[in-house]
Parts: sequence; C-alpha cells; structure tokens
Amino acid sequence: MRDIRFIAEHRGGLLTKRHHQELMIWACGCAGHVLPLTGATTDDRLINALIVARDWADGNTTAGEAMKASASAHAVAREFTDPVSVAVARAVGHAAATAHMADHSLGASLYALKAVRNAGGSAVEEKKHQNDNLPPEIRDMVLTSRLEKERQFRL
Repeated sequence: MRDIRFIAEHRGGLLTKRHHQELMIWACGCAGHVLPLTGATTDDRLINALIVARDWADGNTTAGEAMKASASAHAVAREFTDPVSVAVARAVGHAAATAHMADHSLGASLYALKAVRNAGGSAVEEKKHQNDNLPPEIRDMVLTSRLEKERQFRL
C-alpha cells in the first residue's frame, strides 16, 4: 500500500503541490549528484530527463513529458552493462518519474546510493549529502519512508 503522504491532495492524499515539487527538486539533486559516475560522456537522454524533470517542478512541462523522459532514462539503463552506470540511469529515471508518482523520489535517492556503493564510494557520505539537501518541509516524510525502502534495497 502506498504511503498517503506521497499521494497528491487532489487524489485523496496529503501531498501538496509545493511538497511534490520539492520532492522532484530533491530527487533531481540526488540523481544529478551521481551523474558524473557514468564516465566522461554522459548519455544526453539522462541530461534531458533531468532538465524535463526540473521543468516540471517549475510548472513548465507536463507529467506526461516527464514520464517520457523517465522512460528514456530507463532505456539507457537497459543499454548499460556497468552496474554503476545502470544505477545512475535508474536514479535519473526515478527522479523524472516523480512527476507521476511522488514516491519515485525515493527510488532516485536509493539508486544514487547504490551507484555510489557500486563505484566503491561511501553510501554513508552520499546519504548525508542527500539528507543535507532535504527541504525541512519534506524531511521527516522522506527519512521515515526511505528507511523502509533501504531495507528492501539492502542498503
């Protein structure tokens, strides 16, 4: 069952439009922070997905366009063979999908942590970076929900 805190008010949940936008911005930050882990040449579809996602947060594009960008990022993930790059592309895909379902923001965070761990970096430091960039209005919601998802991700 989905956490009602991540369901938009107009769909019977508790999530305000502003908080949904904050989740998108935060998710894009999580994915963008690990984007350099894909190597010297980053696939343009990943960059575009983050641009479209940020445009959605600014009210400049539709959720449908963000979902198309998300699908493109997930297609990139399927093309990669390196586990680090796959996780980065999945993080980007989930960030863009946040426009459709706000709890995808947690996927952006978790895949970013997985990318860092797969690259031999510190997931603890990455999580601190993510937490430090959480807006206060959504901090508790994200931290409590992410804890359960981390167990599922084995992070």
